[in-house]
Amino acid sequence: MADRLLNDPETRIRAAAEALEPRLVELRRDIHAHPELAFEEVRTAGIVAAELARMGIPHRTGIGRTGVVGVIEGGRPGPTLAIRADMDALPIHEATGLPFASQVDGKMHACGHDIHTTTLLGVAEVLKALAPQLAGRVKLVFQPAEEALGGAAAMVADGVLEGVDMALGFHNQPDMPVGRFGYVRGATLAAADRFDLVITGKSGHAAHPEVAIDPIVAAGAFIANAQTVVSREIDPLHPAVVTIGMIHGGTAPNIIPESVELRGTVRTLSTAARDTAEAALKRLAAGLEAMHRVRCALAYRRGVPPLINADSVLDPAVSAVRAQFGEVVAEGKPSMGAEDFAEFAERVPAFQLRIGSGAPGRRDHLHNHDYQPDERCIGLGVQALSRIALEILA
Repeated sequence: MADRLLNDPETRIRAAAEALEPRLVELRRDIHAHPELAFEEVRTAGIVAAELARMGIPHRTGIGRTGVVGVIEGGRPGPTLAIRADMDALPIHEATGLPFASQVDGKMHACGHDIHTTTLLGVAEVLKALAPQLAGRVKLVFQPAEEALGGAAAMVADGVLEGVDMALGFHNQPDMPVGRFGYVRGATLAAADRFDLVITGKSGHAAHPEVAIDPIVAAGAFIANAQTVVSREIDPLHPAVVTIGMIHGGTAPNIIPESVELRGTVRTLSTAARDTAEAALKRLAAGLEAMHRVRCALAYRRGVPPLINADSVLDPAVSAVRAQFGEVVAEGKPSMGAEDFAEFAERVPAFQLRIGSGAPGRRDHLHNHDYQPDERCIGLGVQALSRIALEILA
């Protein structure tokens, strides 16, 4: 029987994941009940470190402030594959009513990072047992602060990618039924930039606008013209979004304020669109000064780059999922959402797998106070990721 299982990775991985699943669900519910925000994941990191120690996996804590990194050495020389899971929760008050709902007011695992953390712990246990069959090593990366889009950069700064040849990420997808998997070729998630614009005019009485300089009118012009950046300056084949989500100005209906502040975000899937959008917004802000006699201070901050899936990792990964489960994986569409796994993908060939987590009869969405993923996605994710690692490091 043992020899047969060695030559039958599908059965061996499935049996191992199914045996681990009750324990992983228990861990997930504990983490879910005690959510921690970006760079506050002390308790969660402690659970991860304790589990890795129990498995006999060497690990380090405090990477990227609150991250944990473990290493599984294979039985033969070969490349290093990093597998990353994020650990942080969101500032959302949970309304699921589940027995293991968040015990912390105003904090919730509404994006499924509790699912991700426990899934990677399951992968760690499966791959530890399979280590003699691996050619190379697996670096297990438990990352903080994905929701703040800063945890990956912090871990990179602490050297998490040193010696890494390729990286594998994953995310639960409630818009896909549990048991299904997905992928996107090329750009899968957007670059996320933000801008802050302060428009300063001259305060005055609303009845005498001629002696004032109205920053609200200038702000209105900027908002309207910003919508032409995508429609008239960016290649229609290059997706882009410019959204102004905040505007503050004024204290009374009969006073022209001294200044108005706007804040917005730019999402793009290509470098060309990203460059065009930044240049256009800066030009529009500068033009307000001549047209409306105001002064403009635009701060444009580039955030995470677009997440680009590399075929060199994607192709063997998708083949491995099919080898484990059959025809349950399909190509999907890119999203204008952002994900700081892009910091890894910008430096080494990488791929992010989509793991269906939609529960029967529900229509859940990420970042929602009633999000209830199907916990079966944990064990299925363990199988998929373990099989990918085994095939890539064969």
